[in-house]
Formats: sequence, C-alpha cells, structure tokens
Amino acid sequence: MDIDSFSDLVKRRRSIRRFKPDPVPDEQVTKILEAARFAMSGGHAQPWEFVVVRDREKIGRIAGAYSEHHMVRSQIMEQIKVEEMRHPLLGHATGRPGLAEAPVIIVVCGDPRTLLASTVIARFLCSDPDSTFYMNLGNVTQLIHLAAAALGLGAQWVSVSRIVERDLKDILGIPEVFRILSFVPIGFPAYQPTPLRRRELSDIVHYDHYDQSRYRTDEGIREWVVALRGHQNPGHRGRNQQG
Repeated sequence: MDIDSFSDLVKRRRSIRRFKPDPVPDEQVTKILEAARFAMSGGHAQPWEFVVVRDREKIGRIAGAYSEHHMVRSQIMEQIKVEEMRHPLLGHATGRPGLAEAPVIIVVCGDPRTLLASTVIARFLCSDPDSTFYMNLGNVTQLIHLAAAALGLGAQWVSVSRIVERDLKDILGIPEVFRILSFVPIGFPAYQPTPLRRRELSDIVHYDHYDQSRYRTDEGIREWVVALRGHQNPGHRGRNQQG
C-alpha cells in the first residue's frame, strides 16, 4: 500500500453509530482481529485479548448497561455546559443506543500484569505508570477501526467507565484482573456520515520550536468547541455526529 492509499483509508474511517442488520461475515471479523494483534505495545507486552460478541441477548445487555450507567448520567452532567457547547451525543441523545443494533461487538480487554514487560523506570518512575498500558489498548483499538474501514464496515469507539466495566465482566465472564477501556460495535453503516472537519496542518505543526503566535487562548478554545458543535449539528442535534 502506498502512502496515498493509506491516507485515503485513514480519511475514510468514520465513527458509525447506527448499523444495518446485515451480519458481518466471520472471515471479516477474523481479518480485523488479525490486523489488530500487530498493534504497537510497550515492551512488546501485547496486553490485549478480545471477546467477540454476536449473541443478541448479550449485545442487548451490553447496550442496556451502557445506556443506564453512561449515557443517562452523561446527559444529566452535560446540561451544566452552555447549550452551544453541549456534546450532541450526550446532552441530547435519547432512546436506545445504536450499538444495540450492531451485528457484532468486539470487547477489548487488557491484562495490566503485562506491565512487567516494561522497563523499571517506565513502570515506577513515570508520572503515570499505567500510561503505557492505556496507550497499548488505544493502539489496538485504532487498528480495529482502520481494518473495519478497509473492509467497508463501520465501527464505533465506545469508552468504558468503571461501572460499565463491572457489568461487562459480569455479562461476559471476563477475569477480574483485566481492564476494559473500550469496546467496538461493528457493522454495515445505516447512513452516510457527514463530512469530517479537521484542523489544518498549518494550525497544528511547529518546526524546531513552538510558535507562540499560534497559541490558543482559553477563549479561543471555547470558540473552537462552539464552532465544532455547530458543524456537527447543522440545524439539529442527534445520532449522526461523527469523529
């Protein structure tokens, strides 16, 4: 694959939150996981394991736990923001989450004991000794999304709170020592995602030193968030917001 093809793939990857009922073939799920297992990891620890969920009853329970413990609380808490800054999926989401209709969910599990593979200084003297573990799981989740996009599938990155993690362990029998930081609903997109908005390279790249003239003030960040929310919600707030 040349760099232009890779760039096209990266730009084609979208966060999809509603799916068609069409099943995702087993061979495609296997290809996604085969790509994912080659993710980068500190000390080559490879802390990840995956639970592939197709059972409709379990997917329903996962969606219910996420809705009850995450979405509802998020909706309530998001109201403390001024309206123009509220997240479209949290402050205004209603009803059953789209992930409940996903044909398959990949739950990304991580075993923190694999941090033994890291150097002693990284494990004990860094400001956040678990950061390598978190980055490892982020790397593997990103590859799942890229592989899904390469197959013409949609995927959603769902972050997992401690409360939802507890429910997932109970539903799926995942060992207590493991951490679950995300899971990924996958399926064929049920809608055409809206155009992406990305900051320009000229706004985010500095050479040899940080260009202080481009430093964004607190007010500048606020204006950016307001503009971002307006772009995501032209005339409405709802479930098609993309990342």
